[in-house]
Amino acid sequence: QVQLAESGGGLVQAGGSLTLSCAASGMASSIKAMGWYRQPPGKERELVAYIKTDGTSSYAGSVEGRFTISRVNDKNLLYLRMNSLQPEDTAAYYCRADGGTVATPVIYWGQGTQVTVSS
Repeated sequence: QVQLAESGGGLVQAGGSLTLSCAASGMASSIKAMGWYRQPPGKERELVAYIKTDGTSSYAGSVEGRFTISRVNDKNLLYLRMNSLQPEDTAAYYCRADGGTVATPVIYWGQGTQVTVSS
């Protein structure tokens, strides 16, 4: 099992910045790719950014150029630096880790951290 704990959410004014952190524990050595997802109020959960163990990353078009995902593999840490935040970035942000094996993949989720951007 893998446990994920997010932190760093909060209230920020439009144009401001926040950095989210996600700490993985348990069988963290089994983790392959990691990512950040968000769920705005009343909407579906959506991918924000994704990073593989080799550092290759991808972003949703709405955050490209404003958000940066990074990870420290030997410390099992994942980060999301969010700049130029806008009210539409308001959401619960979730950390996700892909683990298990090729034959039996397992997806782990954190509890989420709330980000609120005021206009």
